[in-house]
Amino acid sequence: MGARGDKRVTLGRISGVHGVRGWVKVLSYTEPRENIAAFGSWILDRRGESRRVEVEAARLQGNTVIAKIRGVDDRDEAREWIGTEIAVERSELPPCEPGEYYWVDLEGLEVKNEQGAALGRVARLMATGANDVIVLEGSDERMIPYVAGVVKKVDLAEGVIVVDWEPGFWEP
Repeated sequence: MGARGDKRVTLGRISGVHGVRGWVKVLSYTEPRENIAAFGSWILDRRGESRRVEVEAARLQGNTVIAKIRGVDDRDEAREWIGTEIAVERSELPPCEPGEYYWVDLEGLEVKNEQGAALGRVARLMATGANDVIVLEGSDERMIPYVAGVVKKVDLAEGVIVVDWEPGFWEP
């Protein structure tokens, strides 16, 4: 997996407390949301310090995931973790099916159109509800829809995404 395997992937954040015994509410970015509970440990970043914690238990309760972090045993201690991002190393994620990609693997790839014109590098991806969007690096935040008719090829080995897109599309 190389350098991409060493990246951290944010899976969610701690959004609140649940009960009095140290359980926390988790806003999960995974689909389905309870998949965040499948990881036995998380990396929590709090006040600039990273800490790997063991997930003692986790479950879906209604529309919310709740989790018990080993060593966090009361409500006050759990409250200190509210707002903390939950991450894992990229290498801990399960392999993708052919033609599927984790967003973290697409970040930094060069985007070219079918004629070979460089359009930019992937800064990030975002979900819009209708479809995902590639956001290119730069101050003017150029976006390309990540849909089948537009994205023609993703080549992780070559570090490129080929799209059906004209370079002048963003110009007034």
